[in-house]
Amino acid sequence: MTATTAQKTEAQTSNTPPLHVENLSRVYPSGEGQVQALASFTHTFPPGMTAVVGPSGSGKSTLLNLLAGFDSPSTGQVSVGDVNLTTLSEPARADFRLAHYGFVFQNHNLVSILSAQENVEFPLTLAGLPPKERRARALELLELVGLKNRAGHLPNQLSGGEAQRVAIARALARDPGILLADEPTGNLDSKTGELVLSLLTGAAAQGRRVILITHDSEVAALAHHRLSVRDGVVTAG
Repeated sequence: MTATTAQKTEAQTSNTPPLHVENLSRVYPSGEGQVQALASFTHTFPPGMTAVVGPSGSGKSTLLNLLAGFDSPSTGQVSVGDVNLTTLSEPARADFRLAHYGFVFQNHNLVSILSAQENVEFPLTLAGLPPKERRARALELLELVGLKNRAGHLPNQLSGGEAQRVAIARALARDPGILLADEPTGNLDSKTGELVLSLLTGAAAQGRRVILITHDSEVAALAHHRLSVRDGVVTAG
């Protein structure tokens, strides 16, 4: 199945809550002083794909960690709908992430001892979905990314591109409103990278908010919106 066909056969439309940051900043202690990893900024992320671009060490990953609630801001807040993520306890934040976020990392981060199908099922297992339902959903998503025939394969039996497509299927397992992708094509050849980007673009077309971290201007050009980060300062465009 091609990526275009997969996008057209994605039946579900995400219920996407607004994602908003207000006066968000992050400062880290360094020796006797401080390092400003992210300067204060306010932004509402619209539906569709937003590319966050900038050189290594600019603050892109800091922003991603704050948006996900993996890190706590020095000032400001991250709001998803009417929920202030920064005020939740860590267990509550983890539950909220499971329900509303999907993640795609540069190195796919699949569980090595689980098959492709089991990896996609994993967030559904955490959510308490019955085995029959989670198997059906996992196979549906593997078909979406063109890998239903690889459902029983372990990550080390997959190519890098296949593993990344499984990671996208896993990220979509609970039909999240927000997808955070950190350099998802960084380790892929250009043809496979295009396929992965096509899948992410298809996810954004369903109304999700896809935030894509990249240093590649050609990748960023595919996004609907763009933020630039340099020396911790975020600007639009």
